[in-house]
This record gives sequence, C-alpha cells and structure tokens, in this order.
Amino acid sequence: MKNEAILVTLLIQLIVIVLIARVAGQIGRRLGHPIVVGEILAGLILGPSFLGRAFPGFFHSLFPPDGQPGSTNEIIYMMSQIGLIFLMFLIGLEFDFGNVKAHGKSAGLVSVSGIVLPFALGIGFGIWLHPQFPTTNETAFCLFIGTAVSITAIPILGRILIEFNLTRTDVGVLTITAAAIDDALGWICLAVVSAIVSSHVNLLATLQMVSLTALVAVVLIMVVRPLAAKAIKKQMANGGSLGLNGLAILIVAIMTCAAVTNKIGISSLFGPFMLGAALFDQVEFREKVFHHMKDFITAFFLPIFFTFTGLHTDMGSLGSQLMWIALGLLLFVSFFGKLVGCYFAARLSGFKHRQAAAIGIMMNTRALMGLIAANIGREMGAITQPVYCMLVLMCGLSTIMASPALRRYIKGTEMEEPYGDSEYVNSRRKMGLGIRELDEVLV
Repeated sequence: MKNEAILVTLLIQLIVIVLIARVAGQIGRRLGHPIVVGEILAGLILGPSFLGRAFPGFFHSLFPPDGQPGSTNEIIYMMSQIGLIFLMFLIGLEFDFGNVKAHGKSAGLVSVSGIVLPFALGIGFGIWLHPQFPTTNETAFCLFIGTAVSITAIPILGRILIEFNLTRTDVGVLTITAAAIDDALGWICLAVVSAIVSSHVNLLATLQMVSLTALVAVVLIMVVRPLAAKAIKKQMANGGSLGLNGLAILIVAIMTCAAVTNKIGISSLFGPFMLGAALFDQVEFREKVFHHMKDFITAFFLPIFFTFTGLHTDMGSLGSQLMWIALGLLLFVSFFGKLVGCYFAARLSGFKHRQAAAIGIMMNTRALMGLIAANIGREMGAITQPVYCMLVLMCGLSTIMASPALRRYIKGTEMEEPYGDSEYVNSRRKMGLGIRELDEVLV
C-alpha cells in the first residue's frame, strides 16, 4: 500500500507539472517568447519561491519534502535525468559540422570571444563571492560559475532564427555556426570542469577522466559512426523506418553512452550528446528519430526537468542585501561578457553595429544549457543553494530578453535580406527543418 500511495502522489504531481507547463508555454509563445520561457517560469511557480510561499500547506502536500511519507523527490530527479539523457542525444544529432567548416574563421572568433570574456568575468565573480560560502571548494565554485555564464543554447537559437526570418541572412548563418562551436566548446569545458571537481582537483585523476572521455569520443567517431551509418543505410533502404528493433537498439546505445561517461566520472549527459553528434549527417535517420522521440520528450520529460529545477530554486535563499547585489553583479557579468565579447568579434568580422548587436543578443541565450550546467554544479556540491538560484534566474532572464531585444535591433534593417542559394544554405535549410521538428523543445 505504501508503494501505491507514492504512485498516486507521483501521478498527481505529473498531471500538475504537464498541464501547468503546457499552459505556461503557450502563454509565453503568445507573448512573443519561446515556449521554454513559459516552461521555466512554470517550474519556478511550482517551487518554493512562489507556490511554497503563497500556499505552503498545499505545496507541501503536493510535493512532500524529503524524509516525509509520500516524498517523490528522488523519483522526479531520476525521471528528469532520463529525459535529459534522451534530449541531449537529439541536441547532438542536430549539430551540423558542415556549417562550422564553411564559416569557421568568423564564427570561431565570435564563439571564442563569447566564451573567454564571460568565463574570465565569471571566475572573477566567483573569487569575489566565494568568501560568503567558505565550506565550498573555491576552485570548483569559480569554475562552475565561469562555465554556466559562458555557455550558449544552440537549439533555441534555431527557433529564434526561424521566428525572425533570419535563417538565410549573414547574421543568421554566422550566429548558428558560432553557437554550434560555442556549444561544443561549452560542453568540453563542462566535461573538463566536472572531471576536475570529481577528482577533487587532483591533476592526475583529472587527466585520466579527460583522456577516457576523449577515448570514448574517438571510439564513437572511428568505430561506432561507420558501423551505425551502414546499419542505418540498410534499415532506411528496407522500408525507411526504425522499427521496434531499431528503436530498442538506439535506446540501449543512448543509455550505454550515458552509463559509460557516468562511470568515467563526468555527467551521464555527455555520452548521449557525443553519440548524437557522431551521427549528425544521417539526415533521414534524424527525421525518423525525431518522429519517434521528440514529442514525448518535449511534452513529458522537459516539464519534469524544469519543475525539478524550480523545486530547488528558492528565492528566499537570497535573503540578504549582499545576495541581491551578487545577483545583479552576476547578471551584469554574464550579459556584459557575452554581449560585448560577441559584439566586438562580429565587428572585427565586418558586421555593422546593429548586426553585431543582434549576434550578441542571440548568443546570450542560455535556457536549458545553462540550467543543465547549474544542476550539474549543484549535484556535485560545487555551488550552494543561493548561487544555484542566481544561475537559474540568470538563465531565465537571458532567454526572456532575447526576443524583444532582437526585435528592436532587426527592425528596418538589411538583416532580412536573403543570404543566397548556396549549397551551404540548402544544408542550413535542412537543418532548419530539423529545428522545426524541435519546435516544441525550444531549449
């Protein structure tokens, strides 16, 4: 009976989570924001910052805290992680390395500038803030803040480019390419930081974890990729469907990659991402995978992750004036670093003022990627509850500001002029179709 009671509690929680996320997502869209903005806010509304303060009795009955009968926090956490594992595979599958090759120089400059400056400012912010949390390892603390403020969310950029008709403009082509490089560098950085923290800043152990991660990447590219390409080609030729067996093998492969990177000592999210990236050019396969996985992951698992994030984001933890000053400084550091770094790099690449500003605004969106970095830091004990709250608010605000700010800068400019009908653009348009398939994800 105890298990039945927990099951009923979990089912009620899931019903509330999915319904509130859908409603909030649609409201966000009607207000001109990506759906993810509404879903992030829905997670915060269901957490202690809002529901817990307005209706504490109802909040604790709906989400019993750890140690109380009916608590499902661990189950919600596990479900959110399973959803992220499959989502990271889809995000890796969305990568188009052909774009990086076509616009590597300018995009690389924008991407690196958009990582180095906010990362350095984030490290400086961490050094200033760390004395408030003397029980936290300073190196881990600073590294995770630097990583969280420097990462960019590529899938949401794809949606923004489509919404603003920028997919065939110079600005759109360069931004999505720079974001792809930024995302790859960001995940590499996050993997290295995770290895450093997991090894307790032990150089030898860190090198071992990084080396094993690189070995996994080599195996996926050199061994798994060609074998999978042959199997996919054969499967597509025999009817063009994954089939139950193919889908089961894919699920096993995704979970295996997650388990391997977890055993190495870094997050289980890196393995599925690398697997997806290794199969980026299997266009027909990607479309079939989206058909089978995208909707359920979007409608069910993502709201669970956002709610889990909201349940651990208590704005009451920012209880002092210093904490609110720190939040303001974090927003300045993260926004200034990304916007200025990308803006001047774009200007050096030949873009005009408004074009460069638009690139900086789009590169400043963090959404799910920043939230994942913050959650990994919290789970590893590298950042404390107040800092976690700050990072969640930073990720949400950077995404909320993107659409209205971009709308201002592209109005009445040449940014709506088509980029041209090159082979690269055609591949980008195919990528755009893939992003439309992720329309409901909007991470």
